[in-house]
Amino acid sequence: MKKIALTSLLAVFAATGANAANVLDGNPLYMPEKGHFVSETAVGSHSRNGHDWSLGERFGWGITDRLTVGLKTSVTEHAFFENFSWNEVAVDAAYRLIGDGAWKMDFIGGFEVTPMRAFHNSMWEKDMTTYSWIAGVRGGYMTQDWTLSAHANFIYKNSGMFNWAYDDEYTQNHNLNLGVAGHWVFSDQWSGVASADYYKVLDSYFDGDNRGKWELAAGVNFNIDETKYVGVYIIKDIAHTDGGSWEAQGGIGFGAKFGIDF
Repeated sequence: MKKIALTSLLAVFAATGANAANVLDGNPLYMPEKGHFVSETAVGSHSRNGHDWSLGERFGWGITDRLTVGLKTSVTEHAFFENFSWNEVAVDAAYRLIGDGAWKMDFIGGFEVTPMRAFHNSMWEKDMTTYSWIAGVRGGYMTQDWTLSAHANFIYKNSGMFNWAYDDEYTQNHNLNLGVAGHWVFSDQWSGVASADYYKVLDSYFDGDNRGKWELAAGVNFNIDETKYVGVYIIKDIAHTDGGSWEAQGGIGFGAKFGIDF
């Protein structure tokens, strides 16, 4: 799960600021303008020794200035391709309810199938494939120099695409994701990002020692021009242990990303 979770950084490092121009610079409240396409590619490792690598891609398209749709997927290799997985295919949409001034608010929805192929097992095998429906909201305050945002997502997971009933205790049915993210512009070409996300399984059979996990991330972006950027990032997980305490997990995730608006 750690390897697959790496690709969630693509959402954290979405692009642009409050400038009139559609500048790609890491702003978490970025939304492509009408008719614009956005491509974001990330490569990185979430292991202590760098033997696990993931390559992720996300495409976005601005249908209008307030409505966007996206598609993302990723692959992971382990121990020099001893094992290989195609992690997920996901689609999402965002509608900007508030956005004319500095305050922003978006409604978010999405659907994800994972894994598509994992360790030589194909998708749609029983007890293998998970289907996720996501609904949430994000919002915050965006200026020329900095942005602060927050988001809340409800995620329903099950082994059937339209299985809304209780399945079994091995299926994570209902999940909550809460998070905050910040963006700071250092100059015309440099900006920094940081985020903290909390994930929790809400079902009663996961009570007890399971109190969720935190995923912390930080990165620096360099603008090649107003439509292209490159960046580097690190990520760290903090999970609740059986002993009842919060502990940082072994290893630090790291990687690079490239984004383009066209």
